[in-house]
Amino acid sequence: MVLRFFIIFTLLLASCQHIDEPVANKKALWIEDAFQSIMNDALYPKIKAVSWWHENFDASYLRVDSSSESLDAYRNAVSDSKFISSAQFDNNKLIPTNNKIYHAAYPDFGGTEDLVTVAKINAFENLVEKPITWAYFSNNWYNQITFPTAAVNTIASTGKTPFIRIMPRTNFDEGGPDPNYTMENIINGNYDAALTQWAQDAAATNIPLLVEFGTEANGDWFPWNGQYNGGATTSNYGDPSLPDGPERFRDAYRHLITICNANGASNITWFFHVDAYDSPDASWNAFEYYYPGDAYIDWLGVSIYGAQTAGETEQSFSDALSDCYPRLVALADKPIAILEFAVTEY
Repeated sequence: MVLRFFIIFTLLLASCQHIDEPVANKKALWIEDAFQSIMNDALYPKIKAVSWWHENFDASYLRVDSSSESLDAYRNAVSDSKFISSAQFDNNKLIPTNNKIYHAAYPDFGGTEDLVTVAKINAFENLVEKPITWAYFSNNWYNQITFPTAAVNTIASTGKTPFIRIMPRTNFDEGGPDPNYTMENIINGNYDAALTQWAQDAAATNIPLLVEFGTEANGDWFPWNGQYNGGATTSNYGDPSLPDGPERFRDAYRHLITICNANGASNITWFFHVDAYDSPDASWNAFEYYYPGDAYIDWLGVSIYGAQTAGETEQSFSDALSDCYPRLVALADKPIAILEFAVTEY
């Protein structure tokens, strides 16, 4: 009887202790894992910038303040002196700094990603207790290609560098071709007049700009993905040894950069931005096929997300980075930026 009582008492005590133990916040742990990887110079020496995607669009809970634990984890990480907030340029091109990493963000510019305000920038910086190097926002083409002068000037007025995310889309529909801005139409010069004006307006700012075209090109959620521009076929465009879809994206991006260079927009640092994983996961859709080439691109960039909604498969940052980093390094000898990273609140 005494032995039985002792066993029951021990089990109850253990149970109570387990209930009282705090449960580790999974998002906070994900953030800690991410920054430990980013700061590991031995494994990832070419990572020179990091930019959090700060929003709660469609109840994604990606904001860093989705919980106090997540916010504390982010604040603690970026408080390290390794993260800097002042951009350095050489001949108007952003350059990496030795043993330092630029700290930046998309600071919740609304569901359309282009509602740029000083208040949003200040709010993010006050929240994380660290200034940002650049503010990342979308230049949605919708039914007209227009340089985002107002947004650029707003960001520049805060002392931050504007980072323009060119999104050649008529609408926000996912999973299909755009009715207007196909890669073929861009290559064929259908929008050259508008792109020339865009380039001239960019040059006229006299502000160093960071720009990318066609975010996460290897992802089939965007209409510029190769699946909607020729796919795996090799016989309908360009080099018969290359898949037509990615090759058209590559040439459309080259076309844009060529127009900008011809119109004096030498104040642009060009980024090539892919997702950590190819979707569809097919050999023809490998992000390497989308790369415009070293003569066109200054930095490589990648998106690395954990689960973005409740119930989605969990993915650690370190696992994703270890999968994509060797491919990025093999692609080009360029500095690498984690242009988007975030995870939902589990």
